[in-house]
Order: sequence, then structure tokens, then C-alpha cells
Amino acid sequence: MEFQVPNTLAEQIANYLAEQIMTGHVQPGQRIHEAKVAAELQVSRASVKEALYTLERWHLVDITPRKGAAATWLDAEHASELYDVYMHLLQMLVERLIDRWQAPDRDRLLAKIEQVTRQLTGDANVLAVVEASFDVMDVCCQVVGNPYLTEALTNFKPAVSRTYYLSADRYRQDLKRTAQFFSGLTQAVLSRDKPAASKHIQGFFEHQRQLILQALSPEAEAPTTPVESA
Repeated sequence: MEFQVPNTLAEQIANYLAEQIMTGHVQPGQRIHEAKVAAELQVSRASVKEALYTLERWHLVDITPRKGAAATWLDAEHASELYDVYMHLLQMLVERLIDRWQAPDRDRLLAKIEQVTRQLTGDANVLAVVEASFDVMDVCCQVVGNPYLTEALTNFKPAVSRTYYLSADRYRQDLKRTAQFFSGLTQAVLSRDKPAASKHIQGFFEHQRQLILQALSPEAEAPTTPVESA
């Protein structure tokens, strides 16, 4: 990614560093030196410091007093905890969506889901699928209108994207499961069936968790999870 100075400098620095971490150019646990980043990007250390605080909020760096910032660890335990919390936040979002969506919201929601479906055909680009999925989440957040839930989910996006970079090959071979998930979840939301929606989310994210664990421990045979019905 070529760095370009934007209007909001600290945010662009954060995005640049986030991509370095998500793609593995900065390894888990690796220190991120403010002075080195500032010199490389020709920006002030104050802007880099502000960007690092943003990355901490995004769960991509840990900042320790007197030691500075380092990329967060991404081992089996951390990945499992990440997916557990993210899954429960999405279940909360969908429950509130079921309560609050109105007829005018239906077409907007279906249009975003259709964008994901189109990405799943042919030689799918995994990261494009992930971005389209986030677009669906963003629309759901707009309909629900809970700023605290929206902020929590938004801050998880980079950390979740990081796991998809890691397991892209496995995820690409299993896109049928993603299509089933969106189909089943859409039906549950439109019929306002909370138990079915929760079941779809839990089944899908447990499966995704296993893909990540396989990517982190290729030699280990991850336990299988039951296939949810569409």
C-alpha cells in the first residue's frame, strides 16, 4: 500500500499500519516504533502516537507504559476469544434489527445482501466478500441506531479482517457455507425469528472459528462443527 497524506493524517496512518498488521508485514508481538514510522512516512511522532491509540481501539496493537506499542498476538486462544465476543455482538445486533426494522428498510437490507451474494460467485475475492459483509453490518447498525453497539462492532472490523487474511485459502474453499449463512439469516430476520437468527449466527461463527484455528495450527485437526441449514 502506497502511503498518501490525507486530510485526517492520524486516521490514514492508522489505516496504513492496520494493513501492515493485517497482512502480516508486521508480525504478532512485533514492536512498532513511533520514531521509525514517523521517519518512514515523513509525519510527526504526535500523529503516529494518535494513530497507535486508534489501533489499540481496533484491537490491533497493545500499548504498554514505558515499552510502547506492539502488534497484538494472534494465537488460537486470542482468535477464539475474538470470535466469541464478535459473535455475541452480532447476535445482539440482529436481535435488535428484528425488533426495529420497518418496511422501508427491507429493500436497503436486501440490496446489501445481494452485493455479498454477487461476490460469492465464480472466482471469489475473499477480502471483497468480507468488505461486502461489513457493508451489510453497517446498514444493520444504521437501522438499529444504537451508537454504543455500532462503535463496538466497528472497532472489531480490523481484527476480524486480520483473521480472514490469515485463513483466506480455507475460507475461499468454503464459500458455500457463507452463502447458506446469508440466505438463512435473511429469512430469519424477515420472518422476525430470533431463535433461528441466533442459531445461524452461532453455527456460522463456530465454523469460522475452526477455520482460523486450523490456519493457526495447520498440524492440528480441528473438530468439525455441524452444518446449519439454509
